[in-house]
Amino acid sequence: MNKTTIILAEDEPALGQIIKESLETRNFDVLLCENGEKAFEVYKAESPELLVLDVMMPKKDGFTLAKDIRAIDDTIPIIFLTAKSQTQDVVEGFTIGGNDYLKKPFSMEELIVRINNLLNRTKLQKTSDILKIGNFTFNFPKQLLQYNNEDAVQLTHREAHLLFHLIKNKNQVLDRSLILNKLWGSDDFFNARSMDVFITKLRKKLIKDETIQIINVRGFGYKLIC
Repeated sequence: MNKTTIILAEDEPALGQIIKESLETRNFDVLLCENGEKAFEVYKAESPELLVLDVMMPKKDGFTLAKDIRAIDDTIPIIFLTAKSQTQDVVEGFTIGGNDYLKKPFSMEELIVRINNLLNRTKLQKTSDILKIGNFTFNFPKQLLQYNNEDAVQLTHREAHLLFHLIKNKNQVLDRSLILNKLWGSDDFFNARSMDVFITKLRKKLIKDETIQIINVRGFGYKLIC
């Protein structure tokens, strides 16, 4: 069985080794890096399928590293590990391209579940879905949104997956808790705030077609109307 390669960037040696050994017992190949600069070098030299990044690291912090990687790769899944729990920190992590956010301390079982969920979503992304919504064409695998014959707009990984589920449930309520657990890993307050930010971004990207609306169904979730 082929192993999934993961880069783990963690500057606490003991914690890094524990995570590495735990993941390796689950058939992951883990490349442990002690700082952000080293992780970026290893990323460019190897072909990892997922990144687990500590936010607070020397030389290059996790957020800066994620920005550098997203400049050249907008599809690889990224999980942030951090002791920071302020709402603005969580939102920043998702805004710059993170796919999940795990607060320390955490259980290894929870990390493994989140890793597997992201890897499964990545496989879904590689399907050949080309979706139509109003005057927009949405290329889900390439994360491109095109209005009529204009140049396509590149969506982030999370924007693309959120739009995919909204379109698949067009004119129906997309359950808030369900989609938070599916795309963010949990339906806590911080993730809910982050999803609100992404909904606002999608509304702005779809504004050219007046027949399309994403409405907030209070207490339930969101509905994409077309």
